[in-house]
Amino acid sequence: MKTLKYIIIVFLFSSCSVMFNQPTKKQAARFGEEVYSNNLISQISPDKPIVVGVYKFRDQTGQYKQVENGVSYSTAVTQGATTILIKALEDSKWFVPIERENVSNLLNERQIIRSTRKENNKKNGVNSDTSLPPLLFAGVLLEGGIISYDSNIITGGAGARYFGVGASSQYRQDRITIYLRAVSTSNGKILKTVYISKTILSQAIDVNLFRFVNVKRLLEVETGVSQNEPGQLAIKEAIEKAVESLIIEGIKDNIWEANENVEVIDSIVNKYNKEKIIDNQTQLFNRKILKNRDKHVINVSCYSTYFDGDYNNSTYNFDGFQVGYKYFLKQSKFSFGGRVSNFTLSNDTIFSHNYFTADLNLEYNFLPTDKFTPIMYVGGGGLFVGFNHYDFKVHGGLGLEYIVTKNFGINLFAEKSFLFTDEIDGKVQGKMNDSFWKFGLGVNVYLNNN
Repeated sequence: MKTLKYIIIVFLFSSCSVMFNQPTKKQAARFGEEVYSNNLISQISPDKPIVVGVYKFRDQTGQYKQVENGVSYSTAVTQGATTILIKALEDSKWFVPIERENVSNLLNERQIIRSTRKENNKKNGVNSDTSLPPLLFAGVLLEGGIISYDSNIITGGAGARYFGVGASSQYRQDRITIYLRAVSTSNGKILKTVYISKTILSQAIDVNLFRFVNVKRLLEVETGVSQNEPGQLAIKEAIEKAVESLIIEGIKDNIWEANENVEVIDSIVNKYNKEKIIDNQTQLFNRKILKNRDKHVINVSCYSTYFDGDYNNSTYNFDGFQVGYKYFLKQSKFSFGGRVSNFTLSNDTIFSHNYFTADLNLEYNFLPTDKFTPIMYVGGGGLFVGFNHYDFKVHGGLGLEYIVTKNFGINLFAEKSFLFTDEIDGKVQGKMNDSFWKFGLGVNVYLNNN
């Protein structure tokens, strides 16, 4: 009963903690959230602001909001992307946006002003000019739109329940994609096109307790919270990023000029280029991509061994050490190489010997252009006791490798070696020969960069 009381107390406190940030009171109107700070373009100013027109930045997805039951006729993304784009252009200080989305309303209002002035002049017997200043015209038009909304590109979760106590979490990731292009009004040439994507994350966590405290009394405790990233803010962030990208791409291609010295401009462009390189090496699902693993690799590993022989009570030994070399075939998932190692195999009280091995391996990388990849390898070699006696063996293993930097990676592995003899432990018994396991951690040093 004491354990049950402690569990109840923990759940009650966790239930209360979830409520600390809940919107239990009315909230006053506030300024909109700033989701993306234009850190790069805030450091440079234009030589001359560019007058731009935006007729329509449309929702081109054709997607409707998903619901569990029935059909929803609400669109999946905001229909006000034009307004968001105009605000982003204004905030950048690089553009002077002019009204084009509802230009007919503007023209009608100007016509009303001229008519009203003319009527007043006629009524008052005044002969004065009723014309208005000419409208600004755009040197650049901005076109494009929200071209895709992909739902549930990743879904998942985890949960556990034991003795009436359980917890679970779920998540879902959606993705929006926008294109923005600049068009010259003098000749219709497309000056530059940029492409930006943004994920939208939704999460839910719940904890519950379902327990009979006695025969007639049932205790139920449940708490949870869910968070959904607002789609409008995701679109706002993507559009602001697109505007920043358009400005810097225009500077790189001499479409427009910045009012800063060359050192500042080069610094901004270099930061932008580095960000693009990182993004180009990151594919869908946040997979980090390499051009290719370098051909020549030196491996150094430490590992433990476990002997699988004819006696029980085998012991783990943690003195294994090996050095190896492997060569990656060009544009291939395969590599081959060799290695030498030294380790101890022992049984609790029966035997303990130090061994030396020399092996050749053929390795297969499942994801050779990813920073993180599973690996599988097979090979064979000799097991030496001193220099006078040796036995042949074959082995196979599985592992994981993660590239930390372009010259350095770490790998975990588990390997099983099968010997061609059953006499390692001094006893011949059964149909199977002796064998042993390796469990280790190593580092890979890549000698040259492609």
